[in-house]
Amino acid sequence: MAGGRQLLLLLLWGFLQLVRLPFSVTQSFIGINYGDMADNLPPPSSTARLLQSTAVTKVRLYGTDPAVISAFAGTGISLMLGAANGDIHNFASSPAAAAAWVAAHLPSSSSPAISAVSVGNEVLFGDPALASQLVPALQNIYAALPPNSSVKVSTVHAMGVLASSDPPSSGVFKPELAAALDPLLAFLSKTGSPFLINPYPYFAYQSDPRPETLAFCLFQPNAGRPDAGSGLTYTNMFDAQVDAVRAALDAKGYKDVEIVVAETGWPHSGGPDEAGATVENARAFVANLVSHLRSMAGTPRVPGKSVDTYLFAVYDEDLKPGQPSEKSFGLFQTSSLAETYPTGLMRNGTNGLGPAMAPAPSPTLPFRPSPALASPAPARGPGQQPQVTPVQPGSAAAAAPSTPCTQGAAGCHNPSAAESSRTTSALSILTGAWLICLLLC
Repeated sequence: MAGGRQLLLLLLWGFLQLVRLPFSVTQSFIGINYGDMADNLPPPSSTARLLQSTAVTKVRLYGTDPAVISAFAGTGISLMLGAANGDIHNFASSPAAAAAWVAAHLPSSSSPAISAVSVGNEVLFGDPALASQLVPALQNIYAALPPNSSVKVSTVHAMGVLASSDPPSSGVFKPELAAALDPLLAFLSKTGSPFLINPYPYFAYQSDPRPETLAFCLFQPNAGRPDAGSGLTYTNMFDAQVDAVRAALDAKGYKDVEIVVAETGWPHSGGPDEAGATVENARAFVANLVSHLRSMAGTPRVPGKSVDTYLFAVYDEDLKPGQPSEKSFGLFQTSSLAETYPTGLMRNGTNGLGPAMAPAPSPTLPFRPSPALASPAPARGPGQQPQVTPVQPGSAAAAAPSTPCTQGAAGCHNPSAAESSRTTSALSILTGAWLICLLLC
């Protein structure tokens, strides 16, 4: 009898550990973009220390700054490195140039881990000659990687690669991009590399600034949008955008190509003509997106698996051109390293770390385009202002009107990861105590 009780207790302990596990570990599918177009950034070492205190496990860089790369050594955080559009011609025409870039920028040791290389940004738009060189450039970078390397090689796209996205099941790529896109998809499939996309529900809301659209974009309660083509119902814009891309890939016969969200976010401030750019909306979007990813619900088309998602971005970037909102996507303050608003990312239940060291000197780097919009962007040169023409992936909502969820409003509480962890741990302990009492009392 005693042996049976011991066995039951052992099984109970294992069950409790399984219950607690999803809430006590860092999820591998949450990443963040680390931009550098600012003159007040803290040292990379401070940023690395900050991100270690969050649920973030991967960081996307827009370049290959050695100081930034080395700062993440030993952190357990993997990096996606970026190569500029201006590098594509050299990579495509010279395998030696591609090999030299890989040798110069990928660490010779295993730390920090490099998970991927993103070559260019929105290359399929603007310059057809550059687009035709993209796949040869990717091939030469890939060939230059060490044998048996796990590094993925891809490129980033705006939602404008789609000719149709509403409803999501109608997702299809623009036929005029086929000459460059078809060999790209074949390369991604052959190498097991992901299709990188930048869905921004914020820009969809800007094109249709109604309360029901805002609720749909912020993961707030709404009536949902049925997709007659698939029989599925969508309750948020993020899932609708991701599934539209999934439908387009499936239609091309590339069900094996994984989707990775390279950027998504919501500005916490903006100009008077920028609907929805508020702290309350940014907090609702990011916190609800993090909660949605952690739920492992997936999307209606691909349930049960969260898409790898890089949030935009670590800090505000005051040197970016364009609308005021372009400078206001930062999740953390550059001086205090505190959260701009609660995100649910902090692992210790706080809102950030202590003050950072003195800001590092502002680097002189090539121009990097602003967060990819929902429409194709024309080719831009250094210093040119991006042209913003948002396109809403979903049509007018069938959702019932809903007011924005503001901090402290009734029914609008979004628990942080720490709160969820504490609640689950407490329930686990109470459940365990009750079962033990049943067994032993």
